[in-house]
Amino acid sequence: MSTDTPSATADGEPMSEAELRAQVEELEEKVASLEAELDDDEKKMTIVATKGSFDMAYPPLILASTAAAFGWDVVVFHTFWGLDILHEEKSTELQLSAVGNPSMPMPNSIAALPGMDRMATWMMEKKIDENGTATIEELIDLSLESGVDLQACQMTIELMDYDEDDFYDGVTTGVGAATAIQHMAESDIQLLV
Repeated sequence: MSTDTPSATADGEPMSEAELRAQVEELEEKVASLEAELDDDEKKMTIVATKGSFDMAYPPLILASTAAAFGWDVVVFHTFWGLDILHEEKSTELQLSAVGNPSMPMPNSIAALPGMDRMATWMMEKKIDENGTATIEELIDLSLESGVDLQACQMTIELMDYDEDDFYDGVTTGVGAATAIQHMAESDIQLLV
C-alpha cells in the first residue's frame, strides 16, 4: 500500500479505524475553518435612504436587491422622507417632482404649475409599465425575499407620528441611528441616497 493514500500510516502500514476517524475529523475541522473564513469575507453594504419621492425610491431598492443577489449583507436605513418608501399607504402615493429636476423635459416655470408633479409621475409610471420595470412594491418584496434588511428609523416614525403597523411586513422597525452607524462602520460600502 502506498504511503500517500489516506488509509496508510507514515510507515506504510494500514490505518486503524480510529486513526482513519481522527483523520476525517481533522479534515472536517479544516473545512469548517475555511468555511468560517469565507463567511467572514462576506461583503456588507449600508444604504441610507433619505428621500421619499417616486424617482428616489428606486435607487436604494435596486442597489440593495442587486447586492443581496450577489450574497452581500445589505441594510437600507430609511429616515425622514425616505421612510415613506416603506409605508404601505404612502409608498403608493409617492410623486415625481417636476420642479428643479434637470432631467425633466419642461422648464421650471411650467413644472411649477398645479398638477405637473402628478402628470410627471403618471408619465414615469407609464414608462415603467411599458418597459416592464418592477414597481416600488415589487422591489420592496424582492429586497425582503433576498434578505435585505429594510429598516425604519424609530425617531422618524415618532416624528412623523406613524404606527409600526403602517409598514410593509418584513420591515424592521424601531431601529435607531446608533444601530445604523454600527452597520455602516462594518460595511464595505456606505451610500447616502
